[in-house]
Amino acid sequence: MAQKKLVRFAAIETYSNVLQYPEGMKGAWKTVFKNDHPITLELACGKGEYSLGLGAQNPDRNYIGVDVKGNRIYVGAKKALAENRSNVAFLRIQIGHLEQYFAPGEVAEIWILFPDPFLTKSRAKNRLTHPRFLAQYEKVLKPGATIHLKTDSRELYDFTREVIEEQGCETVTDYQDIYAIGQATGPLAIQTHYEKLHLADGRKIYYLAFRLPEGGVQVPERYLQATTQRNGKAVTDDDGDA
Repeated sequence: MAQKKLVRFAAIETYSNVLQYPEGMKGAWKTVFKNDHPITLELACGKGEYSLGLGAQNPDRNYIGVDVKGNRIYVGAKKALAENRSNVAFLRIQIGHLEQYFAPGEVAEIWILFPDPFLTKSRAKNRLTHPRFLAQYEKVLKPGATIHLKTDSRELYDFTREVIEEQGCETVTDYQDIYAIGQATGPLAIQTHYEKLHLADGRKIYYLAFRLPEGGVQVPERYLQATTQRNGKAVTDDDGDA
């Protein structure tokens, strides 16, 4: 397995559609896509299945799969090249550092697909719909942009609804079971590997689409004080994959 990862990491070094911790990209993504079409991010993209699916559905938009795990990015990047999917690229960074790679208003939309729900209370700050992440997204999103969450986790769905309400976000769409109500169409019809497994296991698929508040995201004090301690030293929220 270690050898396989090494091969994949070596491969993405040569892939024209993979950027790893690049410098000077803020406001310059049109140089990658050779156009100024709207940019959508797929966060914690894994193998980039949604970026590929959305890219096929919407050739007049650009898609960037964002993940820190190059071993997974390799799969999607290789497929995008094989399919000549020039409107799909991959960015290997930590999600908490988005503002280092995108200018304000440079991102038109965000998709979050089946992320780790981090069910233990001590790790709730790592949920990708946590206020601290929403504050990051706000720095790169166009005003009025939509954030999409698709998950099999009732806990993450409920948590996100609570955050949306607390922040005063605008809820665009709220589906508690997209297949039961016949809403698995268009972009929602794209299925990742994990979604197929969840469906086979009989789980519900939840979907939320929302917009950030005009007044700005506020990170409540209780979250600011959530920094943990390890060996007597403060641990930042960037210590994980996010």
